[in-house]
Formats: sequence, structure tokens, C-alpha cells
Amino acid sequence: MRCGQTRRYARWTALVALSALPLTAGLPVASAEPDPDPETVTVHVYSPAMDRVVPVAVQTPADTSVPRPTLYLLNGAGGGEDEATWQHRTDVESFLAGKNVNVVTPLAGAFSYYTDWERDDPELGRNKWATFLTQELPPIIDAEFGTSGVNAIAGISMAGTSVLSLAIAAPSLYRGIGAYRGCAETSTDAGQFYVRTVVESRGGADSENMWGPVGGPGWVANDPLVNAEKLRGAAMFISSSSGLPGEHDTLTARSVDGDPSMLANQVIVGGIIEAAVDSCTRRLASRFDELGIDATFDFRPSGTHSWGYWEDDLHESWPMLAASMGL
Repeated sequence: MRCGQTRRYARWTALVALSALPLTAGLPVASAEPDPDPETVTVHVYSPAMDRVVPVAVQTPADTSVPRPTLYLLNGAGGGEDEATWQHRTDVESFLAGKNVNVVTPLAGAFSYYTDWERDDPELGRNKWATFLTQELPPIIDAEFGTSGVNAIAGISMAGTSVLSLAIAAPSLYRGIGAYRGCAETSTDAGQFYVRTVVESRGGADSENMWGPVGGPGWVANDPLVNAEKLRGAAMFISSSSGLPGEHDTLTARSVDGDPSMLANQVIVGGIIEAAVDSCTRRLASRFDELGIDATFDFRPSGTHSWGYWEDDLHESWPMLAASMGL
């Protein structure tokens, strides 16, 4: 790293820390750490709602001389706390490097659905992700990274549900939404099963700490299918596949890396998950049709629940997201 770049990161550390003081009542953002890509930093942002520091990856364009919009890009069930992240598993950095946009990805929130939980959980602690993502984080990003104040949001799998719920919770915050292969319902039997599989089976948490008794009002309030009317007016790209093996389900696929056991898992487990997601997504499309809400639905005849297809979704949806942000 050149000396000028080192000074640049140090300056960002100081700026972000200082800017956070009013918001955090004297508890500052921690630090900014340089990533291998000189245009990406990891900032550590204090969340008053959760009383914790959240690491957030921020990618900026090469030309930062003019204000630019922000794409909030959310990871799936692991929340970016493992290696299953946009930065590790896709070409997101190179693909968006030439675009005049900030890319913001929280590296936390595993199994949380990026929502505000009603109660603290013994396994996952305090989760107030909707508050953090819609109220606490955007002012810091806007102040420190030269934004235009225009935003879009996209996410995969678990976050494919969350991005719709977040847009409902903050209707004026996001102009574009990319919901990649998530089950956009939480109050139906199928939706509840999907949520509980993520939160309980994988996360080891109690889903009733999230939205109260299963099937209760909290689960209805967070259901994009039930609350679809509140999504009217946003530009939306919503995707799913049949679950049958497709072009990225081969030994040579980047996500498989020549591992037969990985391929078997991707085809079998990823195929079952994607088939379930496809059913959810088709019900959402029918609901939008009933209400006359415009959205782009991308239903593909093949493909599993895996990174190659999520990368494709980002590429396919980018023209819509870019247009929604005025690029």
C-alpha cells in the first residue's frame, strides 16, 4: 500500500469516529481497516440500539469527486460473519468498481433476518438490525463517504426477504430493491418453516424472541406478501429458479472448486431450498399482479440456491438498480 493510501485510511478512521459522536452519545465508531482492494475499507460503527460495534465493508468508486448514490448489499444467513460473503464468493468488487456508487455491506447479523427482535436472545444477543440499517447507519455513510443521499438495497437468501421488509419499514429510503432468491412470506406455514429453519436450526436461536409467538401479529407485520401494497412505487428485481441443476452446478463452478461433495450438497440441498424459494416467489408475483404493482420477476428454469446464481442476479438487476439511483 502506498503512503498516500495509508494516510487516506487513517483520515477516514478519524472522520468516521468524530462524525458518530452525536449519534452514539459519546461512544465513537471504532476504526477503519484497509482491505486488500485500496477502494474498500471496513468501518466499525457503533449501534446505540444494539449497544455493539458493527463491522461494515464500504467500497467506493475510483472517482470520489462528485456525490454518488449508495447500494446497501446484504449477505445471506451467515451475515458476513463467515466466508460466505459477496466479497469472497462473487465478482462484486470488480463488477461495481467502475460504477459511480458506494457499496455498503454489514459484516454481521447472522441468522437475524436483519430485523428488530422483540427480545434479546440467549444465542444471538440483541438484534435491532432494522433500526441500525434504516436509521443509524445511513447518516454516517452519507456524512463520510460523499453520497448523494439516494439509496438502493439488495440481498440474497435470508436477506432476499429482509430487503423487502426493510423497504416496507422505511418506504422513502430505498429507490430500488434487489431481492435475490428469498422466501418473501413470513406468516404462512411455508414461510414460517423457512424462517425457523434459518433462525432455529441453523442459528440455534428462538424465533419467538424475534417476532413473538409463531403466527402472531409480529410475523404478519413483517410479511412482504401481506404488506405488498407498501412496496408500490419502488423499482424491484425479484428472482428465483426451479432448483434443477443449472450452469453453475458443475465441478468447474467457482462455488464448487472441483469438490464432488460440495457439488452434491449444492445440487441436493441447494436444489431443495431453491425449489421452496421459487414457490414463495411465484406467490409474491401473483400477489403483485392482483394489486397491479410493477416489478421485474426473473424466474429461471434451472439453478440452485448458490453463489453463481446470486452473482448473475446482481449483474442482471444492475441496470434497474442503477436507473433507480439515477446512474
